Amino acid sequence: MKPALLMNLGKNGLTEGFLVCLKNSFKERENIKLSVLKSACRDREEMVKIAEELIQKLGKGYTYRIVGYTIFLKRWRKLLL
Repeated sequence: MKPALLMNLGKNGLTEGFLVCLKNSFKERENIKLSVLKSACRDREEMVKIAEELIQKLGKGYTYRIVGYTIFLKRWRKLLL
């Protein structure tokens, strides 16, 4: 298993290009660290909204965890139903 990939989320937010890049990265890795830059947001509630929107757009089989200003995304091997 490869180590977690570090990606930055900036002022452009969740664009289609960013989501495509994120989905392609999950083909090779199970974990991605998403660093939220100051230009994107600096509010905890807003970070939760961003993480929820990411999970919604990625689909089932993904979870997140927020530590500081980093969102850790995880892809599950098997879907839990």
